[in-house]
Amino acid sequence: MKNRLTKTISLLVILLFLFQISFSQKLEKQIDSLVSSVYNDSNGPGGVFLVSKEGKTIYRKAIGKSNIELDVDMIPENIFQIGSMTKQFTAIAIMMLQEEGKLNVSDSISKYLPDFPNGEKITIHHLLTHTSGIKDFTKKKSIMSIAKSDLKPKALVDFFKDEPIDFAPGEKFKYNNSGYALLGYIIELLSNQDYKSFIEEQIFAKVGMNHSYYANDRKIIKNRAYGYHGGKEYKNKFGVSFTIPYASGALMSTVDDMLLWQQAINNNILISQKTKELVFKNHSLDDGTKINYGYGWHLKELNSVKTREHGGSIFGFKSMAVYVPDLDIYVVGFSNCDCNSPTVLVREIACVIIKNNEKS
Repeated sequence: MKNRLTKTISLLVILLFLFQISFSQKLEKQIDSLVSSVYNDSNGPGGVFLVSKEGKTIYRKAIGKSNIELDVDMIPENIFQIGSMTKQFTAIAIMMLQEEGKLNVSDSISKYLPDFPNGEKITIHHLLTHTSGIKDFTKKKSIMSIAKSDLKPKALVDFFKDEPIDFAPGEKFKYNNSGYALLGYIIELLSNQDYKSFIEEQIFAKVGMNHSYYANDRKIIKNRAYGYHGGKEYKNKFGVSFTIPYASGALMSTVDDMLLWQQAINNNILISQKTKELVFKNHSLDDGTKINYGYGWHLKELNSVKTREHGGSIFGFKSMAVYVPDLDIYVVGFSNCDCNSPTVLVREIACVIIKNNEKS
């Protein structure tokens, strides 16, 4: 009787194992199909995609070329410029400084930048939530005049500070790179470190993100993916000084490092649980209207499930990541051509994982 029971249990374990393998293979094929439907030029720029569930990587693949001219295939370890996903790191850096008692998000920016117009009415909270009303400097017609100039943070702020405001602080939500440039400058003023050093030493090093950097086109970076523009034919990306995207979009990373970043957020490595709740709160305008943005993340839904997400776009690159906190699902995708946005694709992959989670 005991031997029969043991054999039955063993058989059930084997059947469960075989089912899990079959289920994983089916899921992998579904994701492969989605990715290849968008990235269908094997000789052109490509991308890297990673999916994790409960901290475990369940999908990790590269497609296309990391360098067209040298005919180099993309690999999962490639390093990409992540554009506006940088804002997550800037927001967390600000919250780290708040926990150190060096600032409060309710502070007016005039406390740190006394000559900034209307600064007494604009708070750090407004900058974090894109509700400041400050004009986005990347929308200025003269932006190309400084695109290749190496500017100090103050010079970058001076480039846009005298522009008329779009609306009164707290009145509306309008995505804004200027606000995050100001946050980067405030980080420098209060930490006695430049933004690059703060992010690399206080965040990347602490989290173990050993393949993440403040972007640099001159430094030799192993496994760098080269950026391209699309159109009738591919072209090398337009060069830009990374002092311009700065704290709103100048970082580089890998999908593996971004998973480490997500786990660090989950495990409160850099900030406390109480502070994290403030970061991922749907904040409100002055009239009480809720906005779908926290501090550095869009707060949305997929299949009626809450998500935290953000994309990025910078010359030659696009990025996107979605995290589903209730299911601990993380999907991140990078593209080395601004002709192929991974935004819709990453959200579709997340939907597939959510649906499969419901079935399993």
